[in-house]
Amino acid sequence: MKTNRIIASLLAAGLLTVGACSDEFLEVAPANSLGDAQLQTKDVVEGLLIGAYAALNGVFGNRFEGPNHWVTGSILGGDANKGTDAGDYSSINPVQRFDHDATQGDLNNLWRGRFEGVSRTNNVVRTATAIQDQLSAADFARITGEARMLRAHYYFDLKKHFNNIPVFDETVPAAEVPLVPNNGDAWAFIEADLQYAYDNLPGTTSAGRVNKWAAAALMGKALLYQGKFAAAKSWFDDVIANGTTPTGEKYALLDDYQQIFNAEFDNHAEAVFDVESANNTGSTQNANYFDDLNYPYNTGPDGPGNCCGFFQPSIDLANHFRVTNEGKPLLDYSFSDPANEVANIYKHVFTDGQDEGTFVEDSGPLDPRIDWSIGRKGIPYLDWIEHPGSAWIRSFPYAGPYSPKKYIYYRSQEGSLTDASSWTRGYALMNYTIIRYADVLLMAAEAEVELGNLEAARALVNQVRARAANSQYWVKEYDDPNANAANYVISEYSAADFSSQDVARDIVRFERKLELSGEGHRFFDLVRWGIADQELNRYFNYEGQYLVTKFGGASFQAGKHEYQPIPQGQIDLQGADVLTQNPGW
Repeated sequence: MKTNRIIASLLAAGLLTVGACSDEFLEVAPANSLGDAQLQTKDVVEGLLIGAYAALNGVFGNRFEGPNHWVTGSILGGDANKGTDAGDYSSINPVQRFDHDATQGDLNNLWRGRFEGVSRTNNVVRTATAIQDQLSAADFARITGEARMLRAHYYFDLKKHFNNIPVFDETVPAAEVPLVPNNGDAWAFIEADLQYAYDNLPGTTSAGRVNKWAAAALMGKALLYQGKFAAAKSWFDDVIANGTTPTGEKYALLDDYQQIFNAEFDNHAEAVFDVESANNTGSTQNANYFDDLNYPYNTGPDGPGNCCGFFQPSIDLANHFRVTNEGKPLLDYSFSDPANEVANIYKHVFTDGQDEGTFVEDSGPLDPRIDWSIGRKGIPYLDWIEHPGSAWIRSFPYAGPYSPKKYIYYRSQEGSLTDASSWTRGYALMNYTIIRYADVLLMAAEAEVELGNLEAARALVNQVRARAANSQYWVKEYDDPNANAANYVISEYSAADFSSQDVARDIVRFERKLELSGEGHRFFDLVRWGIADQELNRYFNYEGQYLVTKFGGASFQAGKHEYQPIPQGQIDLQGADVLTQNPGW
């Protein structure tokens, strides 16, 4: 997919047709246009498919369109906050507090971008069907299978954000699309597309393409979201037992957790479904443009990006990594007690945002994933320097002491695995992984818990924890590669730990928080579990005592905030008799 968007840009123009005329010499094709015959070839349909892939990365260049959902998944889920200061990209401020309304422009662009993806996939299927006699059976199955897998993904994204959405396929004429109401059965549509993709896609193709196993994993996820646990389990079992990457490598957890987010290891064994990126294409939108703000602030030559201090991990998230002396999480939420809070800059005295105390690094037991996930003062920050604290934070009182650390490029990659052709150096080239194998294992564990198979769930969770427990790959001090950067302690769960279904459920949900933090999943997990109101209001109460300007008085309203409003601009375009607003908005 590293060349997809270049080709896609050549296919984005509108198409003109010429009416009949008795004088054939007058039938001159308009300049710079393509006729139907030219558009009905195998090469063109392959190009249209590349354009459909390109929409994975967003279409309109709006950061809400990014596949990682850093705002709508991670910030709204309490993994992070907007970061920086109150005046920068201020339209996010009300969103993270759930104070926004249906006129929020970024959400409108998310809606538009995902439906553009739907439109492109419909065009692929329509065109491939029109020239089916020119395609081999294998090519037709592959092309339409890839398109329908992508279409399922775009609809899944729309469903989990907006819930009540219009659904239509390639058979609906363009003139009738604006008349499709948002009351269709999106889940049935998604399942049908994924079943088709699974049945028609090969297991082995080429890097950057979806295969049947990506479709199987997404099918399991769709079923899990609906509470169809037995059906979801069967799909996850298939992926775990038989799934391979598009290049044929058996799915597996990487030994080194940090490699998941490192461009040098793209298309690795843990990548089930990812979005690829490219540099030096003439547009930084082909790189991870959606993360261009999400670097420590004002790093200069000592750190990545040099801008802008967004997407700061929350104080609450850091505390989740506190463990017992035996290396088990504090499932009772005692991680927020003052005695258990992770030591950070707020333990000291500030004047105008500057630390005037003597910072002491945390010495208590921590899950090692904290320092793969969060930039903390005094801890090595990839291959740059030890995180310096205030020098890389724009406003402690507004956004807290931490910096993002996943999907950040390394000093050694500057200029080779980054694109510095725009206003900031922060355009990195690592693939964003929409579904990775650890996610599959934990979704499978969730299904097993709900089916009462606690021992099977424990074994799956322990696979993930065993990888995290490999001390060879823990973050080390720069001056002593044998010395751990903090007091890391982690252990696997015993059978006694999975003492009941309720406890096992808490364990699996907590493990998803630790393993997948900052990767865009958390808010959607809380909603589908039915605990968003209690968890997010707890978060606001805790985080708000420190970040008063940002979260003081913020609240989540059950029955409304689980889904985003249907964008008012779309209702205005199509009519309130076509698009019905979501409850509470």
